[in-house]
Amino acid sequence: MTRGPSLRAVSDLHVGHRGNAGVLDDIRPTHPGDWLIVAGDVAEKTDHVIGALHTLADRFERVIWVPGNHELWIGSDDDGISSTAKYDRLVSACRSIGVDTPEDPYPLWTGPGGPAWVVPMFLLYDYSWTRLPGQSRESALQDARERRVVASDEFLIDPAPYPDVAAWCVARLVATTTRLAALDPAHPTVLVNHWPLLRAPTEVLRHPDFALWCGTGQTADWHRRYRASACVYGHLHIPRSTVHDSVRFEEVSLGYPREWAARGRPDPLARPILPGPAHPQVRWIRGEEGMPRIARPGETGPDLEEER
Repeated sequence: MTRGPSLRAVSDLHVGHRGNAGVLDDIRPTHPGDWLIVAGDVAEKTDHVIGALHTLADRFERVIWVPGNHELWIGSDDDGISSTAKYDRLVSACRSIGVDTPEDPYPLWTGPGGPAWVVPMFLLYDYSWTRLPGQSRESALQDARERRVVASDEFLIDPAPYPDVAAWCVARLVATTTRLAALDPAHPTVLVNHWPLLRAPTEVLRHPDFALWCGTGQTADWHRRYRASACVYGHLHIPRSTVHDSVRFEEVSLGYPREWAARGRPDPLARPILPGPAHPQVRWIRGEEGMPRIARPGETGPDLEEER
């Protein structure tokens, strides 16, 4: 046990994937008062999502969830409903097991490193992170298709009654800024969103076109505007600890087995967010064969963040 409780975070567990079926066994509190943020992409099927969150809610004092794109995917078990309806169904199910969602009052963390508002957000993306500056959405999507880089969201997310995901994103941005503006400014925030709030983390993507499905330029100053002490995200499957404008950003994803088997897993998987650590929690180094991988606890080596 640690000396006190902590606010922890993890994302992109993909528990419906055969190779990640046992990952929940590795996510446990180190103190009875620990809270856990789950920043999206738990699974595609509703029963898998709620089952995993129920397991975690039984272990942690409080669990806070935001949806990722995979939770919004429509499958054969979704009875032909839209992604918006599926999201509402997930929110209702989370409330029934005591899990906080972006539709609930923002909880105030008062443990070590607090007080701080924990702000779960559901913001989506609007295709504004184009590969070329000033490029139109239509042109950027066409270029991505020609390079065979197209997110499965284009086929599996049904944003009805919105005409497209970008319009749904606008509605989410308006609703979220209204709530953020009403928060007591006496306390900082921990901003939580499945998609990164800044474009900078997408600069390390193997396929730059994929940034189209990773966020929106409308959130570029939110970490400053809303007094963030930390920002938590996932989606990229590139676990990192970075600092932008003196604000700590934590990409807390696990990802698919083929990914974490090659580059390693963060240790611990449920990363402490508050109290803030003295040093970056995830370091990337070059392995013996020159390939980037996550450094093991206490391992030395050139930090790839410093090489950039």
